[in-house]
Amino acid sequence: METNAKVSIPRRLAFLAFTAAMGGFLFGYDTAVINGGEQQIQQLWKLSPVLHGWVMSSALWGTVIGAFSGGRITDRLGRKPTLFWVGVFYFVSAVWSGLAACPWDLMFARFIGGIGVGVSSIAAPVYIAEIAPPERRGQLGGLFQFNIVLGMVVSQFVNLGLGSAGLGDATWRWMLGAEALPALVFTVLTLFLSESPRWIEMRKSSAGCGALAEYAIPAGPFFSKSNMKPIMLAFCVAMFNQLSGINAMMYFAKRIFEMAGFSAQGALGAAAALSIVLGLGTFAGLFLIDRLGRRQLLIIGTVGCIIAHFATAAAFIFNLGLLAALCIFPFIVFFALGQGVVIWVFISEIFPQEFRSRGQSFGSFTHWAFCATLTFVFPWMAAAWTTWVIFAFFGMCLVAHLVWAVFICPETKGKKLEEIKL
Repeated sequence: METNAKVSIPRRLAFLAFTAAMGGFLFGYDTAVINGGEQQIQQLWKLSPVLHGWVMSSALWGTVIGAFSGGRITDRLGRKPTLFWVGVFYFVSAVWSGLAACPWDLMFARFIGGIGVGVSSIAAPVYIAEIAPPERRGQLGGLFQFNIVLGMVVSQFVNLGLGSAGLGDATWRWMLGAEALPALVFTVLTLFLSESPRWIEMRKSSAGCGALAEYAIPAGPFFSKSNMKPIMLAFCVAMFNQLSGINAMMYFAKRIFEMAGFSAQGALGAAAALSIVLGLGTFAGLFLIDRLGRRQLLIIGTVGCIIAHFATAAAFIFNLGLLAALCIFPFIVFFALGQGVVIWVFISEIFPQEFRSRGQSFGSFTHWAFCATLTFVFPWMAAAWTTWVIFAFFGMCLVAHLVWAVFICPETKGKKLEEIKL
C-alpha cells in the first residue's frame, strides 16, 4: 500500500479533482466570511438575538435544503452540470449579499448561496470519489475539505484587510461581495470537466437511457434494511462533526476571542490565525488519511479535541483569557486532521453505487441540519451560558464521538468502492 501511495497523479485527474474541490473553496468562504461582519450587521439593523440568529444561519438553512435535494439533482443532471449550477448560485448570492438593502434581503441572498453549498457538498465529493483510484481516493477526496479550509483562510484575511481599510458601514458588503470573483472562476472551470465515468455507466445500465434527465433507478428504497448500517454511519459521522463545536468556533471566532479579552482588531487577527492553523491541520490530514486510515484519524483527532476543549473550559473558569484563546488552536488542529478531513471522504465511500449520491445527500443534510441549528442557537448560548460551559458541552459531545469511533466506525482505506461492503 505504501508503494501505491507514491504513484504520481496524472495531470488531467489532478485538474478534474481540484476543479471539483474548488466548490469547497467557495463553500468555506461563503460560510466563514460572515464572521467578520456579523457584529456590524447586528448593529446596523439593530437585530435582536433571535433575528441575528436567523441572519447568521440563513445560509445554513439553504444548505440544508441543498443537501436534502442535492442527491437527486446530482443523479438527474450528472455531476458536471450540477457543479456548473452550483457556481452560478454562489455568484448570484455573492452579488446580492453585497447589495442587500435590509436583513430579509440579506437572508434570502445568503439562503441562495447556502443551497449552492449544500449541493456542492454532495456533487463534489461524489465526483472525486468516482474518478479517483483507490490508493489516492482519500487524498483526492480530502482536497474538498482542504479547499473548504482554504476558503475559510482567504475569507478571514479578506475580512482582516477590509476591516482595516476604512470602509465604514460598507465593510461587510465588500466582505460578502468579494466571493463573486472566485465564484465566476469556478463556474468557468466546470465547463472543462469530464463527466464521471461511473455516472455514465449508471445511466447506461438504466432502462431507456436516451434523455439526459433519465438516470439509474435504485433497486429498492434508500431507507431500507440493507442500507441501514451506512445510513447510521453517515448520520453519526456528520452529527459528531458538528457537535464538536467547529462551526461555532469559526463563525463566531471574533466574538469568542473578544470574550477572551482581545480587542476588535486583535480578534480579527486571531480569527485569521485560527484559519491558518485549520489549513495546516487539514494538510496534515491529507498526508495521513491514506496511510493511517479514516478510523484511526478520527480517534486521534477526537482525543486531541477533547483535551483542548476541557483545557479551554478550565482556562475560562480561572479567568485566564489568553490561555483559553491559545487552547482553541490545538482543538482546530486536531479537528482538521481528524473529523475535518475524514467526513466527506468517508460518506462518499460507504454507500453502494446506486445510492452513493443519495447517501452523500443524507450525510450532508445531517451535517448541515446540525450546523444550522447550532449556529442559530449559539447567540443564545453565548448570552445564557458562561463561556466555560459552552466548551465543556462540546467536550462531552466529543467523548461520545470517541466511543463511537473506537467501537463502531469501520475502516475503508485502500478498498475499491465496489469492494466496500457494510
